[in-house]
Amino acid sequence: MALGTDHVIGSEVNSAGFVPEVWSDEIIAAYKKNLVAANLFKKMNMKGKKGDVVHFPAPARGNATSKSAEAQVTLIAESGTEKTVTINQHYEYSRLIEDFAEVQALSSLRRFYTDDAGYALATRIDTDLLVLGRGAQGGSGTSAYNKGYIGGDGATLFDATANTNTGNETALTDAGIRRAIQRLDDADVPMDGRFFIVPPVARNTLMGLARFTEQAFTGETGSGNTIRNGQIGDIYGVKVYVSSNADTAVTSDGSDTNPRVCLLAHPEAFVLVEQLGVRVQTQYKQEYLGTLLTADTLYGVGELRDTSAVALVIPG
Repeated sequence: MALGTDHVIGSEVNSAGFVPEVWSDEIIAAYKKNLVAANLFKKMNMKGKKGDVVHFPAPARGNATSKSAEAQVTLIAESGTEKTVTINQHYEYSRLIEDFAEVQALSSLRRFYTDDAGYALATRIDTDLLVLGRGAQGGSGTSAYNKGYIGGDGATLFDATANTNTGNETALTDAGIRRAIQRLDDADVPMDGRFFIVPPVARNTLMGLARFTEQAFTGETGSGNTIRNGQIGDIYGVKVYVSSNADTAVTSDGSDTNPRVCLLAHPEAFVLVEQLGVRVQTQYKQEYLGTLLTADTLYGVGELRDTSAVALVIPG
């Protein structure tokens, strides 16, 4: 006979109906599935290597020189710098799986814990990468996005103090996207590999722009038509990704509906240095009569080329 709910107390209520086995490969799979930004920006593997600071050379571009007959070639003086990335981010996800759950629970606890652990770690890494957009185009690196541009035209700087401290952000438009693309073009950013990460509110806007949905512009037919399947593949050759981790700009009025940030970027703009991939460990804790499950990762993020990314600020 099944026990009534009055026989389940404390943390046992949270564990009822689950089973405690958690497989590390399932957590890693869930982690990889939920990554967005980390799969787009440059990634460097530091697994098994010592040290906490990585140095990236940043050589300056050179110019070609006309060659005169019987004259020496013109040497280009080295004027490059270097970028450093500190590996200082260590995040963990831990759960205590009590013996009560192991004896009486169902298998859905394993699925919940693996998905939740992978999602939590992936969200943390993606968030840290996307926050680097605050420094794009020479920005100060704060949530005020002083070098971000409004989504409406892509040319007007975002001002967190405008309109009585509510900000001057405007909805994303075709013109704003084209101006942001031009900004990368003007900085000689390679066209190959560019991507556009937008919050869900921007996806809603994009779905309403005829240029990105109607057959006359996309050339799609039947089930492949964007207006039917709701998928936005790319904009002017730039792949579009929707992420709820897109950053939030903060205005001075303290509003609960702060602006959101779209990020147009090239993979070389930022880098993720991974020194310890997702590691999953379990240990039985006799003093708690349960199993401690911990998943953790050690990494660092940094900006490589601030002209290779443009932030567009839109209403939240």
